[in-house]
Amino acid sequence: MDIIANYGPTLVLVAALFGFLMAWGIGANDVANAMGTSVGTKSLTIRQAIIIAMIFEFAGAYLAGGEVTATIRNGIIDSNAFADTPDLLVLGMIASLLAAGVWLILASYFGWPVSTTHSIIGAIVGFAVVSIGPEAVQWSKFGGIVGSWIVTPAISGVIAYFMFISVQKLIFNTDNPLNNAKRYVPFYMFLTALVICLVTIKKGLTHVGLHLTDGEGIMLSVVISIAVAFAGWIYIRGQQYNPQDDSKMHFANVEKVFGILMVITACAMAFAHGSNDVANAIGPLSAVASIVASGGEIASQASIAWWILPLGGIGIVIGLATMGEKVMATVGTGITHLTPSRGFAAQLATAATVVIASGTGLPISTTQTLVGAVMGVGLARGIAALNLGVLRNIVISWVITLPAGAILSIVIFYVLRAYFG
Repeated sequence: MDIIANYGPTLVLVAALFGFLMAWGIGANDVANAMGTSVGTKSLTIRQAIIIAMIFEFAGAYLAGGEVTATIRNGIIDSNAFADTPDLLVLGMIASLLAAGVWLILASYFGWPVSTTHSIIGAIVGFAVVSIGPEAVQWSKFGGIVGSWIVTPAISGVIAYFMFISVQKLIFNTDNPLNNAKRYVPFYMFLTALVICLVTIKKGLTHVGLHLTDGEGIMLSVVISIAVAFAGWIYIRGQQYNPQDDSKMHFANVEKVFGILMVITACAMAFAHGSNDVANAIGPLSAVASIVASGGEIASQASIAWWILPLGGIGIVIGLATMGEKVMATVGTGITHLTPSRGFAAQLATAATVVIASGTGLPISTTQTLVGAVMGVGLARGIAALNLGVLRNIVISWVITLPAGAILSIVIFYVLRAYFG
């Protein structure tokens, strides 16, 4: 308690600095792999990806990120175990932010698409075990999260597999793929808009004071999605193509149509990512700020200070802009060859999986969800379409992320405790 009383403002300042570093790492790694499919298919330039990420990451974090923030802050460890020693919780959260941030930046430097969720959870568990003991960790919830790391890539992979198969059967494997694209792409636009609208209206708008019933939310989502599909139908009908072109040119024109969808799904992916993974940076930071502001009282729920979310958002955008290219290359071109139609299937499957998980408050790995979806698209073309060497390296980086976060956090925690103690 004396540490909080004597060093309160300093602790918040240090936590803000490390939280910014963590957000930087999220931008360099997680947002890069979320945008990797769009950049890899050349549907978006890196500059366009940064702009989309900046807008939709903010929107996702503000509108739909509350439940996941609460899970990371209060669900992984038992905050009651720190009731008599809130200074340990503050130092531990600061150590966790620095540990996870350092690991993410290191991984991004080598182009490894690792999980920010793995990093921060491993770090939090690490300091909790050495500061209070294993009883401070709610292992039952931890087990559920570990299970989600297996389940969610499988779900996104299955969705992406069948999404891509449907695109092949309805459009590419037909006598007139261009006409069929004009016929069916508005339906895919409807699905994409529905995914975005459902999570925004059902979860997000409650944060800004608008409460709708489930029926009203679904109805409004359907209406908006129909409007988006109609606008897409008008746009596609207005495009002029030469019907005398050969089949290769027809396929190229169809891919141009899916390039439009890639932009929409990139927005959905950024929103879904913001609703989940921004919490990895702002969750521990908001915990430190609220504990210091209350003089050591650990509240079960605390409002996020006004400056924390912009800090996280700015850090994410800077991380993407400065260090995101290597991870983008790994995900966008390293696992399998992606075209706009394949990338669309992977991104929509990822967005759908992530926003569903966000609605339950379960922190999942966007990285593993996306890689699962890209694998699903690759498997739809046969196992030979996958670069198994790249996948092996990705899986190895996943395995070592959790213990790396824990070990770094333990070392930093002891350093902080010695300095402030």
